Amino acid sequence: MRARRPTTLEDQPIPVRIKLAAAWTSFMFLYAYVDILNFFTPGVIEDILDGRVFEFDLSQTFSTAALTLMAIPILMVVLSTTLPAGVSRTANLVVATLYVPVTAFNAVGESWLVFYGLGIVLEVILLALIIRYAWSWPRTAPSTPGAT
Repeated sequence: MRARRPTTLEDQPIPVRIKLAAAWTSFMFLYAYVDILNFFTPGVIEDILDGRVFEFDLSQTFSTAALTLMAIPILMVVLSTTLPAGVSRTANLVVATLYVPVTAFNAVGESWLVFYGLGIVLEVILLALIIRYAWSWPRTAPSTPGAT
């Protein structure tokens, strides 16, 4: 006689730290992929070869600022899983909130608004999920001494 197989899959809860790390990872993949695909936009490579990105001169200062801007969400992947819960929650709320306007700024001056618009919408959705996950971080009731 064969054993019966369950008809539904078990849906195990995912810890909030894993949700946050996954959302930051997805955010960074989208951000990087939009930047990579941008190289195929006519004129972009020529501007880079001429030493300009958007309205900025390519320089060590520009590259350092760009690296810093992207290092923060990259580090949020590991910080979301390693910081104490209260600090992680606050950091996720602050950083995700600050990155909404940073993300929206990427549409300024772009001619391919459908392409950038889709990228920005998807990135903002991920930032909203990060804010939601951090805001609704599960809490435990404080224990009282001597309670049974």
